[in-house]
This record gives sequence, structure tokens and C-alpha cells, in this order.
Amino acid sequence: MSRQEFDLGVGDHLRPVDVDLPAGVYRVVGTPGDDITLLRVGDAEGQRVYTGDVRRVPRERLDGFDAAENPDENRSVASAAASRLEGFAWEVRMIGQAMRANPLRGAVVVTLVLVGVFGEGRLPGPEWLFAAMGVAGGLGVAYVGYRGP
Repeated sequence: MSRQEFDLGVGDHLRPVDVDLPAGVYRVVGTPGDDITLLRVGDAEGQRVYTGDVRRVPRERLDGFDAAENPDENRSVASAAASRLEGFAWEVRMIGQAMRANPLRGAVVVTLVLVGVFGEGRLPGPEWLFAAMGVAGGLGVAYVGYRGP
């Protein structure tokens, strides 16, 4: 069944049938204007792959695609958990590198998090202040990680 008949949205999955693209499963990651932006997320057998292969396809070529299953749905629980842990470890490394690159910013953020989490009952101040410091520290970690080294 051709996907051209449907209203295509971000997150839908397609498989090229009559289009000059490598075999596999593609996730719709953008629908700007007259093009559809696709990211190859599965191999020809429908197994999850990490390719970084991004393609733009004109909407009029969508008749060369069929609907496809999300390759993330056929992963085992262990594989999905390992992938999440790997992603978390990568985030921690990136935040650590950013904090080492700017130690003053890193020290302020770590202090905010620690005081926000462990300060209530140990330091003087109202409960809302420690909650606000914890939130500010969490946002600071995100900011430092986003800004990078």
C-alpha cells in the first residue's frame, strides 16, 4: 500500500520500493515544504541501525515507498536497556568534558545541585529555596551540557 494516500507525519516509517535509495527503513524526521526529510533507522531486514543517513525526498516521489514497521519495536528489552545506558553514559561524559573546560561554571552547577538535593534540614533556609536551587542546578547541568566545552 502506497504512503502517498496518507497524511505523512514526523515519526512515520517508510520502506523504499521504487526509489533510488539504499534498502532499509526510514523514519520521517521533517516535512518542510515540498520535501520529506528521512533518516535511515533500519536495515533491509528491518533491524535497528544507527546510520546518520539523512535524505530529502520530494513529496511527489512518495508513491515509491511503502509503510514500514518501526525497527525500535522489534528490539529486545535487554537491547533497549543497553542502548539507554549507553546514551546516558555518553551524556555524562559530555557534561563532564564541558565542566572540565569551564571549572567555575561546573563548580557553581554542582554546588546548586548538591545544596538543592541535600541542603534541606542541614542548612538554614526555607524549603522552597532548596527546591529552587535543585531546579536551578538541574537546568544548569542541561545548560552546561548544551553549551559544551
